[in-house]
Amino acid sequence: MSLTLSLAEALISRPSVTPEDAGCLQLLTERLTPLGFVCEAMDSGPAEFRVQNLWAKRATATPNAKTVVFAGHTDVVPTGPLAQWKSDPFTPTQRDGKLYGRGASDMKTSIAAFVVAVEEFLAATPEPLLNIAFLLTSDEEGPSVDGTKVVVEQLKARSECLDYCIVGEPTSVKRTGDMIKNGRRGTLSGKLTVRGIQGHIAYPHLARNPIHEAVPALTELAATRWDEGNAFFQPTSWQMSNIHGGTGASNIIPGAVVIDFNFRFCTESTAEGLKKRVHTVLDRHDLEYELQWTLGGQPFLTTPGELVQAVQQAIHAETGLSTELSTTGGTSDGRFIATLCPQVIELGPPNASIHKIDEHIALVDIEPLKNIYCRTLHNLQAQAVAALA
Repeated sequence: MSLTLSLAEALISRPSVTPEDAGCLQLLTERLTPLGFVCEAMDSGPAEFRVQNLWAKRATATPNAKTVVFAGHTDVVPTGPLAQWKSDPFTPTQRDGKLYGRGASDMKTSIAAFVVAVEEFLAATPEPLLNIAFLLTSDEEGPSVDGTKVVVEQLKARSECLDYCIVGEPTSVKRTGDMIKNGRRGTLSGKLTVRGIQGHIAYPHLARNPIHEAVPALTELAATRWDEGNAFFQPTSWQMSNIHGGTGASNIIPGAVVIDFNFRFCTESTAEGLKKRVHTVLDRHDLEYELQWTLGGQPFLTTPGELVQAVQQAIHAETGLSTELSTTGGTSDGRFIATLCPQVIELGPPNASIHKIDEHIALVDIEPLKNIYCRTLHNLQAQAVAALA
């Protein structure tokens, strides 16, 4: 059994349903400390929902050395109905050429591959010209309030410099390395309450229907072209997710209707600009309304440069693939790290089974993933050597 597979199975066997870590970070600390990493617990949150975070760094003696960070999460989503799993989700099981278990692809195998890749790199390069660090949390699948965000704030407070970051999110489609994320859209949510006057449905002249009043504005918002996107991002999208109105009775005009909506926005728009445009539409329709905003994360983008080049070369050398750069999909903790680190990419195994019953990773994808991470370190080391020449 490979070291990567063995470590992945050890992590999967720990039932770390968010925000629980279930001993994963302790296991990783025990693995990293002998390599010269200084491991710091940066736990956060109330006692009943304590989030465990780990910042581990191995500093080189080279002055002004660049820092490469491996970032990820040990928490997993709930299993869903256990009876529907073909094997226990926290008993790693190999069958039909796949490794099954909750977290197999999202993202405990990536974390295992990180660690083994670093072990192999340091064995081959005992005195690298790079600082290497790990930023790991048990709060990515949950609210993401006391996890990576808190660690990044603490690193900023002490003027820690990060240069490159690889997030182990499952980004691939069919084969490990066929797609990486070099950015993500921002997410901005709104809860809109439109108020009317409740009344009997047979006497509409004595009431004011907020649903009827809201519909023209909502139609305009749904039809609005917010921006055109750019070479890296698709156009900004506005979507309604829920509409709540009425008392449950069929003969009452409600006094209010509540609409939940969300922007997934690219770097061509800003959160403040989008807010202003929404308020302009609502005001033009003369609605009586309240609107609560929640900014889930700003968009970020890593244009092709040192990190993207090192990763692309590693993928091609290991798999022969010319990887596709993408900014599609949901958000990740990369949005927090990008506020401190100028070059952030996401690279992990295929994502077809993530969050599903019988989550799995193909066994043939595990070693190539570790090798890609290791080759990336060697490529960044080569860049550092060339910079000194």
